[in-house]
Amino acid sequence: MGSPWVHADDYSGITTLLKQKKADQALAAVNKRIDATPRDPQLLFLRGVAQSDLGQTDEAIETFTQLTQLYPELPEPYNNLAVLYARQNELEKARRSLEMAVRGNPNYAVAHENLGDIYAHLAAESYEKAQQLDPRLSPATAPKLRQLRQMFGTQASNATAPALAAPPGAAASQPAP
Repeated sequence: MGSPWVHADDYSGITTLLKQKKADQALAAVNKRIDATPRDPQLLFLRGVAQSDLGQTDEAIETFTQLTQLYPELPEPYNNLAVLYARQNELEKARRSLEMAVRGNPNYAVAHENLGDIYAHLAAESYEKAQQLDPRLSPATAPKLRQLRQMFGTQASNATAPALAAPPGAAASQPAP
């Protein structure tokens, strides 16, 4: 009789596959194990990371959203959702996700860094909008917008979606079991 719980070796094996850029193999390994423990937070998290790495953005968003519903206290799924939303230039969704991440773990440095980046991109959008609505504001907003553009290396704040920081180590940090 096999245990319904996934062993730590299974997690590290899947994480190794992700680090080796073998997301397809990692996803297959997760899917093979997840039937036995469909609510396992680490397996679900690793599934989302593999889906993201494979470019299956909608599926990854669905997986991370499921994780936030099952385990709202875990900050990592919120951070990963924010990264996916930011790639789609959905900055308000990214902001809300990151605020949930730091609410769940006020010491989660990567989420704080990412939230700062989102706020900066939102600020650039607001300065641009202010200039469009009233060009007389340009002397006040232009220097701020120029600094933000320099910081992100873009000509316009919305030229590219913000590139948020990935957690240190693996493709993404893992929640505690």
